Amino acid sequence: MFSRALVIAFVVFAFQLPVFGSDEASVVTDNLLRHVKVLSSDEFEGRRSGTRGCEQAAEYIASEFRKLGLKPVGEGYYQNFEFVAGVKTLKARCKLKAAGRRIELRLGEDFQPLNFSSSTKYVGSVALAGFGIKADELGYNDFSIDLRKKAALVLPYSPEGNNPHGKFAPYLAIRRKALSARESGVGVVLFISEAETLSERVLRRDETYTDAGVAAILISRKVADFILSTIGKTVEQLQKEAESSAKGQLSELPKVSLELELSLIRESRTTANVVGLLEGETKEYLLIGAHYDHLGLGGSGSLAPDRQGVHHGADDNASGVAGLLELARIMSLQNRLKRGIVFAAFSGEEEGLLGSAYYAKHPLVPIEQTVAMLNMDMIGRMRDDRLVIGGAGTSTGWKKLVDGANSLRGLQISYQDDGYGPSDHASFYAQNVPVLFFFTGNHEDYHKPSDTYDKINYLGMKTILALVRDVALAVVNAELRPTFTKAGEADTRRATNTFRVVLGTVPDYSSQVEGMRLSGVRPGSPAEQAGLRSGDVIVELAGRRITSIHDYTYVLQDLRPGQTVSAIVLRDGKRLEFKVTPAARP
Repeated sequence: MFSRALVIAFVVFAFQLPVFGSDEASVVTDNLLRHVKVLSSDEFEGRRSGTRGCEQAAEYIASEFRKLGLKPVGEGYYQNFEFVAGVKTLKARCKLKAAGRRIELRLGEDFQPLNFSSSTKYVGSVALAGFGIKADELGYNDFSIDLRKKAALVLPYSPEGNNPHGKFAPYLAIRRKALSARESGVGVVLFISEAETLSERVLRRDETYTDAGVAAILISRKVADFILSTIGKTVEQLQKEAESSAKGQLSELPKVSLELELSLIRESRTTANVVGLLEGETKEYLLIGAHYDHLGLGGSGSLAPDRQGVHHGADDNASGVAGLLELARIMSLQNRLKRGIVFAAFSGEEEGLLGSAYYAKHPLVPIEQTVAMLNMDMIGRMRDDRLVIGGAGTSTGWKKLVDGANSLRGLQISYQDDGYGPSDHASFYAQNVPVLFFFTGNHEDYHKPSDTYDKINYLGMKTILALVRDVALAVVNAELRPTFTKAGEADTRRATNTFRVVLGTVPDYSSQVEGMRLSGVRPGSPAEQAGLRSGDVIVELAGRRITSIHDYTYVLQDLRPGQTVSAIVLRDGKRLEFKVTPAARP
């Protein structure tokens, strides 16, 4: 019934809405260019959430909503929220004693707390713990000596060096090394830098800020060589010996002691979703969204070689926001809308879908009155008329509707049924809202400063916008609202081949709890069959403590298909145990 009602609604409006008349097409293209150019300009400094550049982008979007006469919701057009944006060092003192010499290390030159470090007061011995890798399946363990309550000095990389394709590749991440150290009872982990002395260039913003449950500092190679002089070695010598023997060098360092005092706090910043409302005749609403934040001046998330400079984010996602603003203009000219439309520009997407997750949990119009969500993320690089549409399985009739609208345009559409995925629509699918996700694919400029406005396919954007407009109007004016359905899993642009198994859990990236909160579980998955559900916080998996999504990821990499393990979750204040059997990744 829904499918037929929606298609009828489309047919009624399709004859009223050409792709765009020649005059209107020129206006649309000019507006898209103008918005993308402004949002991706150097002035907005890459729009990293919580920065002045992001605030300027939010002000620009709000001013456009105001010009179009959209109704403000929230605090004006803004929905403010806080997120953890960094770690502040309140106190950091480090002293070393080696071979009878005592030195005090200089913060920022000789040592630096890592972003995931715990606070600590430590006085004790130091031991060499090879590369800090524990890989049971490879028969390799750098924590085979007793390191409980000791400081572990860890060499960079692995017995294969920095080989991203070798058997040790899944164990290269220093956060995973910290997890292995924590599980071995280590008091402090000393990671050795590649630099003689530390500098801002070395201390990249490349770690998340959740506490790993163990104190962890980066020390310069000069300091490491000072420590290793007690056994007549240097870092370079040890690395060569370890790589040639394919095993880490493990030893007590009885002539070395460490005094470390760290006091760290997680710092919060404020950012905002920008939301405008176009009223309809009823109190039901379609939500159209796009995220406006990007990667700022580089660092975390950047794929550029040195990860520095303004990351313009023209395609990701000034293109989606330009489409949002232009749709708001076009829709505001319509004579009749049965349902209203919420236009939402989300912040915090690059930090883990924070803005859309916050809105979905604190909706400015009731979530039960939100009939569907259309998301545009990276719609600016269409090639050969190809378009990816995710969420096609989240409502009956979606594919028929889109195919009908596309009959006027002839785009080559690839459908993905899954409602979860690497963008803001996932936050609404987790709330049982039907979604569609419009995306033109990755490219070589993704998450690099070279993602600039002059590389956008504005004619392609115009065609996509006409398609989204027709779908939106069909939903808004249909007699029946879309029917929500659970969809199957699909590959996404963030898929990884480092996992042998799947559990079917969907993390809530916006949650700031100890453990990993689930925003959902996939239908028919091992997690659902075991009894896990949305809102559960996993605190232990396979007998290993889970403090964050990072811990969960590393434990998941070690699981085997068909091997039943225990999952401990917190649910409604109670600690519950479930048995889950991972399935092999297809």
